Amino acid sequence: MAVCVAVIAKENYPLYIRSVPTQNELKFHYTVHTSLDVVEEKVSAVGKALADQRELYLGLLYPTEDYKMFRKLHNSFTDVMCNPFYNPGDAIQSRAFDSVVSGMMVQAC
Repeated sequence: MAVCVAVIAKENYPLYIRSVPTQNELKFHYTVHTSLDVVEEKVSAVGKALADQRELYLGLLYPTEDYKMFRKLHNSFTDVMCNPFYNPGDAIQSRAFDSVVSGMMVQAC
């Protein structure tokens, strides 16, 4: 199960961040924003030196056994994006999407 879920816009800013309420919640938000900086640095570095295209690969970002969970999240995200009342780039405020994410989160004791 997940402890933090983040959806990132193509412009490299978070559209949605949700984490299990713990004393480390701020740490998860910091990790998401730090990861955005790493991705931005990778993309800008490749723009300067187009000779080595292999540097774009960031590695496997999720375990392969979690594919079904990722697929469920992706399908829900697609439903949000296909909603005619959603403006791309706005924060995601969908109860259905939030419900899917809540179902994926580890329940804190």
